[in-house]
Amino acid sequence: MNIEAIHNLFLKCSSVSIDTRKITPNSLFVAIKGDRFDANTFAKEALEKKAAYVVIDNPNFYIDERTILVQDSLTTLQELAKFHRNYLKLPIIALTGSNGKTTTKELINCVLSKKYSTKATVGNLNNHIGVPLTLLSFDSKTEIGIVEMGANHQKEIAFLCEIAQPDFGYITNFGKAHLEGFGGVEGVIKGKSEMYSYLLKHNKTVFINLDDSIQVDKTKKLKTFSFGFNKAEADVNITNIKANPFVAITFSNINIQTNLIGLYNANNINAAVAIGKYFNVPDNAIKSALEGYVPENNRSQLIYKNTNEIILDAYNANPSSMAVAIANFIQLNKKNKIVILGDMFELGTESIFEHKMVVDSLLNEDETTCYFIGKDFYLNKLKKNNFHFYDTFDSFSNDFKQNLLQNKMMLIKGSRGMALERVLELI
Repeated sequence: MNIEAIHNLFLKCSSVSIDTRKITPNSLFVAIKGDRFDANTFAKEALEKKAAYVVIDNPNFYIDERTILVQDSLTTLQELAKFHRNYLKLPIIALTGSNGKTTTKELINCVLSKKYSTKATVGNLNNHIGVPLTLLSFDSKTEIGIVEMGANHQKEIAFLCEIAQPDFGYITNFGKAHLEGFGGVEGVIKGKSEMYSYLLKHNKTVFINLDDSIQVDKTKKLKTFSFGFNKAEADVNITNIKANPFVAITFSNINIQTNLIGLYNANNINAAVAIGKYFNVPDNAIKSALEGYVPENNRSQLIYKNTNEIILDAYNANPSSMAVAIANFIQLNKKNKIVILGDMFELGTESIFEHKMVVDSLLNEDETTCYFIGKDFYLNKLKKNNFHFYDTFDSFSNDFKQNLLQNKMMLIKGSRGMALERVLELI
């Protein structure tokens, strides 16, 4: 069965799923092999749960005419998504970057939805499986699609662009993320810039932050729509940025007070403003959208607990995001500060050095109590009265829960695998 025929069957379905635990009636189930399981074995279960059709790539699990046998289920999912994207012919905005992708995606969606029927990547489904699932969630009512793209090695963004075929692109930044897979910062820049290469080849438009010299240099040959802080030459000039702790910005004499913490979120907000302006969303609607957005899922959340103010930023961490989070926390006009930092993952041979850099960045903060958790931080252990190092979360929790904390200002940040939101249970 060719892709067009499969697509015709897909259009009769209510949704697409790769997980039988999330099957809904009249859905299309695609059986994708994992490292530890073969989803072909779940085809029968999917049909029993009222899936309309199942896509399999192992003939041993063929059931009846509701079974679509293909050579490779994952490839079929990707080709189906590409076919569907061309079938709908809607404008698609793609974004990638080292930090801030998901927050920026949510902000863009929030702004554009004030004028258009939009759909965006759910959560961080931004890889070779997530991007196709996002594209397949778009339908004839979708007026603009927003696709987040993640990558941890070369050629991945290029591959995702060939599937999504974006009309517009935005790269949040180039930072020290996934250094192990990309082979260093230069590799990160090269890998993320694959989006620029696609947009240039197809004469598409890129949204560009004029305050980022690397991006300015990388986009000289592209069609651009720009924004910047006090940049009169920008298409959208942001004239004021403050954060204490919530970010406030001004553009076109419009003042916006957000619920996002940290100066590092300013460019995420600015990008959403610029993209809103490009698509002619009214200024008052942009303001309403951004002021109404409240972060969740452990992303720069401000939480009040037992007289303590807590900045919970435990969704993920890399050297770049860690540096800006710490810098923002230090500049806050608050007393009784505590930072609780967890190991950063996927840094390869640079890991020990990058963790040392984080520790060193706090050496002069004598009034801030610092807790470092994880094996790589522990390898950089040093003696300082306000520094505390723990090789595991359990050793930290056994010590930390003995402290009765009151009236503290806290920053909690670490990689997803550290699950530092557990600290909240100890406060």
